[in-house]
Amino acid sequence: MTDSGDSIDQLCINTIRTLSVDMVQQANSGHPGLPLGTASMAYVLWTRFLKFNPRNPNWPNRDRFILSAGHGSALQYALLHLSGYDLSIEEIKRFRQWESKTPGHPEYGLTPGIEATTGPLGQGFAMGVGMAIAERFLASDFNRPGFPIVDHHIYAIVSDGDLMEGVSSEAASLAGYLKLGKMIYLYDDNKISIEGSTNLTFTENVGARFQAYGWHVTRVSDGNDIEAIQAAIDEARRETNRPSLVIVRTHIGYGSPKQDSASAHGEPLGEPAVKATKERLNWPTEARFYIPEEVTASFRLCGNRGQEHEQRWNLMLEDYSKTYPEAKERFLGQFRGDLPDNWDSEIPVFKPEDKPEATRVSSGKVLNGIAKKLPNIIGGSADLAPSTKTIISGDPAQSPDQFSGRNIHFGVREFAMGAIVNGMALHGGVIPYGATFFVFTDYMRPAIRLAAIMNIHSIFVLTHDSVALGEDGPTHQPVEHLASLRAMPNLCLIRPADANETAEAWRLAIKSKGPVALILTRQSLPVLDRKNFASASLLERGAYVLSDSQKDPSLIMIASGSEVNLALKAQDTLLKEHNIATRVVSMPSWDLFEKQSREYIDEVLPPRVEARLAIEAGASFGWERWVGLKGKVISIDKFGASAPGPEVLSNYGFNVENVVKNALEVARNKDR
Repeated sequence: MTDSGDSIDQLCINTIRTLSVDMVQQANSGHPGLPLGTASMAYVLWTRFLKFNPRNPNWPNRDRFILSAGHGSALQYALLHLSGYDLSIEEIKRFRQWESKTPGHPEYGLTPGIEATTGPLGQGFAMGVGMAIAERFLASDFNRPGFPIVDHHIYAIVSDGDLMEGVSSEAASLAGYLKLGKMIYLYDDNKISIEGSTNLTFTENVGARFQAYGWHVTRVSDGNDIEAIQAAIDEARRETNRPSLVIVRTHIGYGSPKQDSASAHGEPLGEPAVKATKERLNWPTEARFYIPEEVTASFRLCGNRGQEHEQRWNLMLEDYSKTYPEAKERFLGQFRGDLPDNWDSEIPVFKPEDKPEATRVSSGKVLNGIAKKLPNIIGGSADLAPSTKTIISGDPAQSPDQFSGRNIHFGVREFAMGAIVNGMALHGGVIPYGATFFVFTDYMRPAIRLAAIMNIHSIFVLTHDSVALGEDGPTHQPVEHLASLRAMPNLCLIRPADANETAEAWRLAIKSKGPVALILTRQSLPVLDRKNFASASLLERGAYVLSDSQKDPSLIMIASGSEVNLALKAQDTLLKEHNIATRVVSMPSWDLFEKQSREYIDEVLPPRVEARLAIEAGASFGWERWVGLKGKVISIDKFGASAPGPEVLSNYGFNVENVVKNALEVARNKDR
């Protein structure tokens, strides 16, 4: 295949290339190398295979395309514009500029047609696995003979960097085991990384590696041979029992003077090189953002074909509804994010006479109550389900032979689990969750962060939430993790104090539109008697007055999770032994509390009461905003220790005597 010529295919490919080069050059920032090298494979995929409708980017049965190598975003923006998405040439010209729809890396929810926020390498790869799981799960639920209403593929372009990242290995291993045959990934094998040749660090046999994972692997020796690329994708589509990796030998910065060099990766070519590149491609050298009319017409045909795909699907859905009306309404409702009437009617109400139990145990009971009413809740744990209590009882697990299972065994793959949960949330139609020990959010934090950036409905169940974990010691005892995740924008973190707060936390998590992290205990906690204390439903406000004094309080104690019960015991001692009127505030969620009105915040934490004591078995960082300059925090600002949980807590000062001692100090010092 030559790199020049006037065939319509070549004109389209070179339009993609030159638009990308012009975007990067005008912005004086970006990555021209990947678009130049992958334009041919992207063109074949988008014009000959990808099923999409630019006029309805959220059509449920569209194919999903992920540019996992998100630094090459100019490539995707060129494709979206040419295909007729709502992405104008003006936005193309504003690449990487303030408030443009063409940011440096693709952003879900900002640019029409972007299926996932990518850029941190490897995560797009893993999110595609989640999309494929969701597609197959929904197909098993809704498809009927003659009615394949869920039938689409997950495509991605992945890079050397994606495949070097460990998360792609985790995700690829699980995808191979599950035999996710609707996944087809095109590997941009250009043999260049930022530091130079991939031979510096990456000499493995990628094809053999993926075959060992259980993938179908094909190779294209010339990344500009569009017929060979088409044949490879055709072969991958015929392989329905394994995910496919199409290894395409490309040349970074193709056609430019910087071809096959690291300098082609992440910097503008420069005006002389731009001119030389266009000359090599037989392109008008003085024109910027030039799109031949026949290219526009050709790409619009692709958009029209996508519209016809959706129209045929809509007719099929209409026929489907005549025989399966309830299934059709449920299908559409799940993609809208609707919740059925009485979806929460099976959530248990816990009684004070019930024996104390860990909030992870309460959470498991609540999850199973929800699962009775929500057939689209699906998830699992990173090989910890018996401990995190996240098994949906009576339901099968996802396996190569069982597509309808709502339990997913993610294996010891925390990062991949988080990214796969994100992929399921992005796909739509399901409510996904993933669970592990709280301390292991260190492994999956990048996925939690992307969930927060995208503001998607991912639920993270994080148990064993403090040093009360006990004998496993500091490696397994989270200390700084509450503060760390509280610092993350858009993430709703909830640490409930008892079983009924846990039920309310799940109720909020299901209704949420964004990501939620539930922080749960290993140790047992009593069920608070709500006849004597405020309703657990107030959890939705983030913090509330759980127990007040009969007169104006002179001291406020604020706590979350397991420490709330400790605060209540100290309140009783302070009143009986020291005649100090104390208010106890349960604060399960800073995020929710910060969203309340100033009137409500001041009602819960009256500014006049400056004597405040916070109690939490985690780092003190951040608590100063709630206790003020005259307040104090009982916290843990060092790592944990190996011993029985109650002993560790007591030695770290989490006992009634120490809380009362600190409360008295705060009360006495309030006027200083």
